Amino acid sequence: MQITDDLQKLLDVLPNEIRQPLEQHPGRDKLVEVVLDLGRLPEARFAKQAEYLSETPVSKEQLNYCVDRVGNFGGDNRAGLERTLHRISAIRNRSGEIIGLTLRVGRAVFGTIGMIRDLVETGQSILMLGRPGVGKTTALREIARVLADDLQKRVVIIDTSNEIAGDGDVPHPAIGRARRMQVARPELQHQVMIEAVENHMPEVIVIDEIGTELEALAARTIAERGVQLVGTAHGNRIENLIKNPTLSDLVGGIQAVTLGDDEARRRGSQKTVLERKAPPTFEIAVEMLERQRWVVHESVADTVDTLLRGRQPGYQVRTTSETGEVTITHETPQAPSLMRPAMSGGSRISSTHDAPPRPMGWRASGQMTPLPMQSESTRGMRAEPQNLLARGEESASTSLPVSSNLAPSFEQMLDQSWHQPQAIGNETFVGPNGEELPLHVYPYGVSSQQLEQVIRVLNLPILLTKDMDSADAVLAIRSHVKNHSKLRHIAKARQVPIHAIKASTIPQITRALRRLLDMDDSQVLDVPELSLFTSSGSEDEIEALEEARLAVEQIVIPKGQPVELLPRSSKVRKMQHELVEHYRLNSDSFGEEPNRRLRIYPA
Repeated sequence: MQITDDLQKLLDVLPNEIRQPLEQHPGRDKLVEVVLDLGRLPEARFAKQAEYLSETPVSKEQLNYCVDRVGNFGGDNRAGLERTLHRISAIRNRSGEIIGLTLRVGRAVFGTIGMIRDLVETGQSILMLGRPGVGKTTALREIARVLADDLQKRVVIIDTSNEIAGDGDVPHPAIGRARRMQVARPELQHQVMIEAVENHMPEVIVIDEIGTELEALAARTIAERGVQLVGTAHGNRIENLIKNPTLSDLVGGIQAVTLGDDEARRRGSQKTVLERKAPPTFEIAVEMLERQRWVVHESVADTVDTLLRGRQPGYQVRTTSETGEVTITHETPQAPSLMRPAMSGGSRISSTHDAPPRPMGWRASGQMTPLPMQSESTRGMRAEPQNLLARGEESASTSLPVSSNLAPSFEQMLDQSWHQPQAIGNETFVGPNGEELPLHVYPYGVSSQQLEQVIRVLNLPILLTKDMDSADAVLAIRSHVKNHSKLRHIAKARQVPIHAIKASTIPQITRALRRLLDMDDSQVLDVPELSLFTSSGSEDEIEALEEARLAVEQIVIPKGQPVELLPRSSKVRKMQHELVEHYRLNSDSFGEEPNRRLRIYPA
């Protein structure tokens, strides 16, 4: 890389007592900016450190000395030095007087866009994102030069603060043959953008710092006229632009849409979803994480669509070594990792997920093992429905008998369940028909959120797909299969089996997926993962589910007696109903709020 900075011209602006330490400093080539604040020590900031330049605070006379040697300050409180890329920014007090200066070194670095030169040559519009100081303006200047000189295109730069092509009427040589249009006031940038297209017939427009809604709309107008755009915007990642209502139009804009019943069932989502409103203004986005490490999204439309669906998009990571060699790696979202044993039979595989360290015990894992049966002395159970209300607790809606023997026994069982060792990871098996795992399942009318929750918690080697051609099986609601002959015909033509469930509930989804993997044994009721049935995983939800689990395993199944649980909210009762359904038992809610509770019946 070749670097041109004209540093001496910037140092000549400083008073002697501040300039001399910088001229003799061994790291002057790494100087980033000089900060002068009234009444404070002058400071020089380098790439990795900062140093004071004098033991004497900055005076008003020193500030005036600098101001007299630079150009006029514009509406954005910025000035420059003619035919250089340096920028001087002012801080004013309430009276408009200058009380601070930031003198930033501007450098023309040739060869900085080697990482994305192939993208520049495609003719597609490119958006550069990154934090301040990461080198967006330097890259923009080099892109303009390459397009004008190497690719022989008509390039016009909209230079609002004279930062790209320098101060003065004659632009800096770093932009090559590209032309520069200056902007009188920052709020007029969008007008100058349109004027450039209408008056000067450019093939490429280069814009720095798109920051307002009018500028975003002007950029869309320019792109729709067939002009290539290269610009920068405020924000580190594409997610920042999606959440920014002012600039979201740069990536297509976001709107809420209402899906039809069939489409909502096909997607397995809610009827109201967020979608991209229009094609993106910029086809390519580059996230400048570091000076030598950039993330490239070659299709902004696909990236935004993937993010709006709650998934992580794939992208490229491009890095440059010290020798200038560019390395491109493709990053894809992590999928469940499958570990196959090295044996010819290969009938069993282990499925593991990388997860951060979690607390030990059933509260973290959500899985419990059955407790030992209680001794005869603790089995003073009544034949009528048991009531698990705490001893002495009264119900406003109805007065039910409370077993004095049961309350301590249940509290003891609950207390024993708090401190159990974490279960060892599950094992999964190959599909019943020899399908290659992971199994691709096409959901129809089944909640994608519930499916993903079951797959994640049980660590199943299953991937959801929206492509019928790549599906190994279809999981659908029974009523939808009966009413939609088209689904049956497509599945039959592609020889894809359809597995129907009665309703989109956690227990039925769990049993269906286990059957797909030939893991279901109807004779054995496995211990459920409690985290399957929770929505937030809060302590209250887990405790309520643990209460229901203990009631089923300790009373309802072994003794054949109905049990009443503690009063819970309707949301928590629904979770308890689903947990009871997992054991193939029936349950009802009875009583009035706030004492409405669950009653579990034996089979």
